[in-house]
Amino acid sequence: MDENKIITEEKNESGDLFRQTANKVSIVSIIGNIVLSVFKLLAGIVAHSSAMISDAVHSASDVFSTFVVMIGIRLASKKPDKEHPYGHERLECVAAIVLAVVLFITGLGIGVDALENILHGEYGNLQVPGVLALVAAVTSIVSKEAMYWYTRFYARKIDSGALMADAWHHRSDAFSSVGALIGIGGARLGFPILDSVASLVIFLFIVKAAYDIFKDAIEKMVDHSCDEETETKLRECVLQNENVLGVDLLQTRIFGNKIYVDVEIAIDGQIALTDAHSIAECIHDDIEHNFPKVKHIMVHVNPAK
Repeated sequence: MDENKIITEEKNESGDLFRQTANKVSIVSIIGNIVLSVFKLLAGIVAHSSAMISDAVHSASDVFSTFVVMIGIRLASKKPDKEHPYGHERLECVAAIVLAVVLFITGLGIGVDALENILHGEYGNLQVPGVLALVAAVTSIVSKEAMYWYTRFYARKIDSGALMADAWHHRSDAFSSVGALIGIGGARLGFPILDSVASLVIFLFIVKAAYDIFKDAIEKMVDHSCDEETETKLRECVLQNENVLGVDLLQTRIFGNKIYVDVEIAIDGQIALTDAHSIAECIHDDIEHNFPKVKHIMVHVNPAK
């Protein structure tokens, strides 16, 4: 089996692992969020807590966002085709942007409702939340924080921006549940308005999470170079080849969660064309083996001055 075929098979296996891992994590998130959102909604209704109902809506939005992540990852992992010769990695960024917009709209609805209660509500007529709302808040904090760490672990393992965005969605839900817990507790201590204040705090957490996800996705959509440390390691990898007398140019760009590399090497100008081609191929293969995130390498050969 030749080396190019081995590299191709390794890439295919990596793509399969990416999809399988993302699907497994997403299914766990969907099941967990459905159970949690139903429990929090019932607790909010029974215990008369607007903060817990708002928190339940937030958890329910997580179900939709996870479906968006699954679709985005599935599309992003498709093989290159005639219309998309460089692949589909940026579709994962599109999924993250959609998730951020959905998260922002969800938070905005919660924030507007909470602000109306604060500005126009008759505080004396507001119902005090029951104990069940407190239980739901604590359960939500523990569950969502666990889901955050679980999703974050696999997002870093397969380097998925959309999955990491989903992890932060879980963390924002955990934070919002902390706000709900404080608001519900304050309301039970004799300050019913704190339940609505907690909903407003939840809105702020949701908007902050949406902004962070959106910003990260946009940065990945726009071409920019790798960090200096990665470029230094790439240069060192090229110079390890004894036939390379220098690196005339090294350019990198990040495409989704992958890296594209253009490098110009200087070699002895008297070397035969076939030998120069073999040297370029060797450098190409060395970079692919040593840098898993590198998807495409273009090696140009210059005669050494």
